Amino acid sequence: MTELHKWDVEDEDFWEAEGKFVANRNLWISIPSLLCGFAIWLYWGIITVQMLNLGFPYEKPQLFTLMAIAGLTGATLRIPSSFFIRLCGGRNTIFFTTTLLILPALGTGIALQDKDTPFWIYQVLALLSGIGGGNFASSMSNISFFFPKKVQGLALGLNAGLGNFGVTTMQILIPLVMTAGIFGALGGEPLILQASSGTLLGKIPAGTPTYIQNAGFIWLVFLIPLAFFTWFGMHNIRTDQVSPKHIHPLISFGLMGGMLLIGFISAIFGLWLMLPESVNGSGFQIPKEIALVIVIALTVSLLKIIPGQIGESLSRQYQIFDNKHTWVMSVIYTMTFGSFIGYAACFPLAIKVIFGYQHLMVDGVMTHDTINNDGPSALMYAWMGPFIGALIRPVGGWIADKFGGAWVTHICSFIMVISAAGVAYYMKAAYASATPQDYFVPFFILFLILFTATGIGNGSTFRTIAMVFPKEQVGPVLGWTSAVAAYGAFYIPKVLGEQIKATTPEVALMGYALIT
Repeated sequence: MTELHKWDVEDEDFWEAEGKFVANRNLWISIPSLLCGFAIWLYWGIITVQMLNLGFPYEKPQLFTLMAIAGLTGATLRIPSSFFIRLCGGRNTIFFTTTLLILPALGTGIALQDKDTPFWIYQVLALLSGIGGGNFASSMSNISFFFPKKVQGLALGLNAGLGNFGVTTMQILIPLVMTAGIFGALGGEPLILQASSGTLLGKIPAGTPTYIQNAGFIWLVFLIPLAFFTWFGMHNIRTDQVSPKHIHPLISFGLMGGMLLIGFISAIFGLWLMLPESVNGSGFQIPKEIALVIVIALTVSLLKIIPGQIGESLSRQYQIFDNKHTWVMSVIYTMTFGSFIGYAACFPLAIKVIFGYQHLMVDGVMTHDTINNDGPSALMYAWMGPFIGALIRPVGGWIADKFGGAWVTHICSFIMVISAAGVAYYMKAAYASATPQDYFVPFFILFLILFTATGIGNGSTFRTIAMVFPKEQVGPVLGWTSAVAAYGAFYIPKVLGEQIKATTPEVALMGYALIT
């Protein structure tokens, strides 16, 4: 039975007799679906590194733009996704949003087979990969309804932490699958490395055939069976607090598609305002802070004017904006998860750009174009930070279940400030050195500490939200706060790309430390 008409997990007898099994079943199908979403949302951080190694004809700031496009779109799509569960049900939502990921995965694989693929196609694919980022809001909202408050921190921490593990999975898996033609003739011909690359197992020398297109194709191996499991294994909760109205699945798919389209329109408009003409923007280059406000306001406003029962339901859920705690938790969630996802998005390319090139003074001008053969491989090390941040997130939720979330978040914020300032110091030293690898170890250790603090701090916020808000509002609040925080996946790569172009990457990290 996929429709649950009785669901009262705060009743201990019901929880033990029926609720626990069903809740855990939905959780363990939700996690790999969310994992694939995160992987596809953020795989541009790895793909762009390999595009540089293969000699794709794009500038470094252009490649940072791809991550920013995916980041902005994923964050914006979380706004409509926050309200999917009440309107359409959990099973319908997770099936639809997981299946949609096939589009960017397949498209990216095809586009990467040819180095002459126009840049705008990658921009469209980065836009579509934002679907994976949007899925977090609906996934967390859905799982929040399946578990009682006493274990909300752990359950949501597992869903978020192991779902975020998609970043690490992607950063380990993609470099490995690019080394072999695992899809045969269907996967296309390899391209030849012009600069050394790497995997978890070690460096790969220049001249090696590489199947970069597998970075997209590999996810089809997981998404196709996941579509089956989400449809036949998950449930819609049909109670007043969750999604009381039964809507035919095809109608619910159309509704979600229309709401996602609103998010896409808003994101495209914001990107057009911000980006220069050289990357298909308007050239107005509206400040990103103003553009973000426009995007959020436009998305919320367009959703609210949807006619009929949908608009009425959204108006009811918009009551979360009248609660001052919504805005406080938005700030805290942004500080923790926003930092995690932003750093995860740009960490590989930052390592490549800062440590993979020598920074030499030529005729009184500092240059950054000479390949550093002694530099660390970004693909060997970049996975470790997101790995720690994601893996430790359930621990943050568990600690908060035991002792409360506020003090955990406070301590983590202090650690984040100190470690971000330290990272900035070593970035500055490396970006002015002919031997930047000399500064890599302290840079890397401090970044790992930074990821650890974001993971624990974010895990603790789940507990706080579950305790502060009424049950009906927990799901929408989780979705909304995660949407606001996810703009870190746009903002951090965008700022870092700008500062690298200005030859002052350390300014970005100092700014993050001050904001935290």
